Amino acid sequence: MSSTEGTVGLSLRPHAVAGVAVGWPWRQGNHFELLADSDRIFRRMLEAITGARESVLLEMYLVDSGTVARRFIDALAGCAQRGVQVHALFDAFGSMGLRAADRRRLIASGAHLTFFNPLSWRKRLQNCLRDHRKLLVVDGTLAYVGGVGLADEFIDGKRGRLAWRDLMLEISGPVVSDWQTAFARNWSRSGGAPAVPEATPETPDEPSIAAGALARLALSEAGHRSILANDVVRRINGASQRAWIMSAYFVPSRRFRKALRRAARRGVDVRLLVPGPKTDHPWVRHAARRFYGKLLRNGVRIFEYQPRVLHGKMALCDDWLSVGSSNFDRWSFRWNLEANQEIENAALAAEAAAILDADCAESQELNRRHWRRRALLDRLREGIAGAFDRILDRWRHSGER
Repeated sequence: MSSTEGTVGLSLRPHAVAGVAVGWPWRQGNHFELLADSDRIFRRMLEAITGARESVLLEMYLVDSGTVARRFIDALAGCAQRGVQVHALFDAFGSMGLRAADRRRLIASGAHLTFFNPLSWRKRLQNCLRDHRKLLVVDGTLAYVGGVGLADEFIDGKRGRLAWRDLMLEISGPVVSDWQTAFARNWSRSGGAPAVPEATPETPDEPSIAAGALARLALSEAGHRSILANDVVRRINGASQRAWIMSAYFVPSRRFRKALRRAARRGVDVRLLVPGPKTDHPWVRHAARRFYGKLLRNGVRIFEYQPRVLHGKMALCDDWLSVGSSNFDRWSFRWNLEANQEIENAALAAEAAAILDADCAESQELNRRHWRRRALLDRLREGIAGAFDRILDRWRHSGER
């Protein structure tokens, strides 16, 4: 088997993709488990791969050679060697840290490996279009969606370094078929071969519907007006009790900021859980902080996570939940392929709220009065990062014309 260096037929305004322009359907009778510990996340994903009988589909942005990547390559190679169809789709930029020897080992096992949008100077702005999704589908019956990457940052390391904070959903039920179809379409347009079949969801019986949850896919496609972003804003606008956001990188659009402020002013409990000083992108944090003053004045509560790097992405509005790869910022919505799972379920929403509440307890809540007196150096950093963010935004829009 050979690796395919996929040449993606994407542009800043790509053609409409089936299943994207009109959104994905809501499906009943699904079951979810929210995994909030990285050791447990990787253990469950590896157990699923090891137990695969027919197919394993893996789509990842960040893939770096190391302990985590080695474990997954071992599991994928073992599947391929015993006849399971293994398809791995890695972002070409995000997987630059995957050594050639690891790639060769995966291919030699019989797995099919393809890279999304390989970098080329001829592509110019199209090099910015990245596949940021994190998806695993096993045997068409079990899926995992969230924010982790195959990199050692997501496990505890030497000298007391704590694993990055992230989340994944374990999914079973009819909606898994949609995740297989979403992978198949992205695999195809990335030049992957052989083709991955799209799936047809089974109709659940009445007991399964009663015991399960309502859910649908929410995808963000680079160059399209993001349905994922629209859904989050619409839910914030309609929230009556709570609108809680966890985002690793948070540089929101004006529309998003306005929705948060309006919700807070009408009495909704609006919370933002965002990175604290421990972050892998400090200038993104500074760019976001220039918006905090106005949000605080309108009643939005902002929590900066302290123990470790925050990498999770989740939105919770009343009993609606969205978990996946997408940060709630302009870059994710405009440049990246993103994938979130939307769920309507009171019990799972309560579980997510407990997780977010515990994370807020380990955070520093910003105080409106103290915020006005923050250090001059912080204000300077925010101004510089904000100016750079505006330049990038104008650059992006000029590339669309």
